[in-house]
Amino acid sequence: MHKKKRFFLYSCIFLLFLSTSVYSASTYRENVTTIQLIGLNDFHGQLDTYQELSGQKVGGAEYVASLVKKLRNQNPDSLLVHAGDMVGGSPPLSSVFQDEPTIEFLNSLHVDIGTLGNHEFDRGVPEMLRLIQGDPSSDFNGSTTTYISANVLNKDTHSPLFPPYLVKEINGKKIGFIGVVTTETKDYVVPSHLNGLNITDEVEAINHAATEIVSQGVTTIVVLAHVSAKSSLTGGNPRQELVKMAPSLHNEIDVIFAGHSHGYANTIVDNKLIVQGYSYGKAITQVNLEFDNTTDTLLNKEATIHLTSHEHIEPDLQTIQLLEKYRVKQNEMNQIVMILPQSISRKKDRNGDSPLGKLLVESMSNETQADIAFTHHGGIRFNLEEGPISINDVKRALPFNHHVLKVELSGLQIQQAIEEQWKGEKENFLQIKGLTYMHTTPFSKKVETIYLDNGEKLKPNSTYTVALTDYLANGGDGFLAFQNHRLLKKYGNVSDLLIDYLKEENS
Repeated sequence: MHKKKRFFLYSCIFLLFLSTSVYSASTYRENVTTIQLIGLNDFHGQLDTYQELSGQKVGGAEYVASLVKKLRNQNPDSLLVHAGDMVGGSPPLSSVFQDEPTIEFLNSLHVDIGTLGNHEFDRGVPEMLRLIQGDPSSDFNGSTTTYISANVLNKDTHSPLFPPYLVKEINGKKIGFIGVVTTETKDYVVPSHLNGLNITDEVEAINHAATEIVSQGVTTIVVLAHVSAKSSLTGGNPRQELVKMAPSLHNEIDVIFAGHSHGYANTIVDNKLIVQGYSYGKAITQVNLEFDNTTDTLLNKEATIHLTSHEHIEPDLQTIQLLEKYRVKQNEMNQIVMILPQSISRKKDRNGDSPLGKLLVESMSNETQADIAFTHHGGIRFNLEEGPISINDVKRALPFNHHVLKVELSGLQIQQAIEEQWKGEKENFLQIKGLTYMHTTPFSKKVETIYLDNGEKLKPNSTYTVALTDYLANGGDGFLAFQNHRLLKKYGNVSDLLIDYLKEENS
């Protein structure tokens, strides 16, 4: 009998037993093994980041660890998995130590299986491999997690960078795990960091791996997908990429751990349970798989998203000690840069301008003396809050190690880059200093006359000096018009330029 039909039949029998006989239901439950999957996604090295969610203080590695240990203690038949972006855009407690603290933390949790997210590629493949496999030239041993990825292939050999899937047996039950990363990765990563790699279609990669797994007699399959999904808190209104993909995925796939969009998902689409537990350690996903011990048939699957609520969880002492070890090293980062009279928000207005983004391009313009300055909003992760601002605060707000370049571009290239803000499904606004423009209609992908701050029109055939990040200069976020530039000078990273600018303003 096909697994999905058996699933329906056993579900109906279970409901019948519940409604007719307590004894029969009890006997039924005794013949069931529950395998627990505990999921993380999009942690981004947020070891010491605490936020508000649903009126509760959440997040922080010590609370993540405590909740994971609590869930594991409830069921020894457990696996801990993650759906990518464990590092990248990390705050200073992790990033200034090349994200080794986050890897050490995840090792302490004994994460069993993980996949790649787009941010694992932020510093290129060699650095990604160093974090995962370790560095023989130092005492850093890398990750103890088994990584799988079905759609990251060597361009020349077409072989996967990591195994595409893994079959795990736990308490006699075999489960196949498949890993994939979004094909959008090329839009978020400096192109040179993907040299030699091909990120293939997620659906094709998943289905190919699933077919191989089923050929081994394994019919329970879990996908770790760094691909977006969201739903309402009650499971309604499922949306985003994974929801669109679900009907095209192999019928034997039972659960998909999502990531990338940092949202909430706990929904059923095409008989596939799709889950995502926010981001930054704000929540942990718990999936229970119930198997019939006689037939090894999967009877039921259900998920709960648990907030890492400080009100209900005691912090884990082992993790506190780990964080303290790195905080001692980080003390110099607590130097106060200036005192802000009011907060500077990263939030964009309806024109796409962000107060913190405008401040950032101002600092880039000030340092480089370029005609125009650009940066991308995605590199700004947190506000600068009112009051004393430390080096640590600035590096937390601007966690990516993007360097500032001064380049030459033509007026036509600049116009093309501005118009690339609308080339995707949604607007992708740049933060800009040195020019203003109007686009013809709210939905147009063309701009009208562009004016420099000195009142002159931007001339297509003229050459201008431009300050921008190396990320944008290499075509990051899909801004391909910036790629064909002439480099004049390379400066420090964006956070250091902003720190110097704030110090100047403070003096």
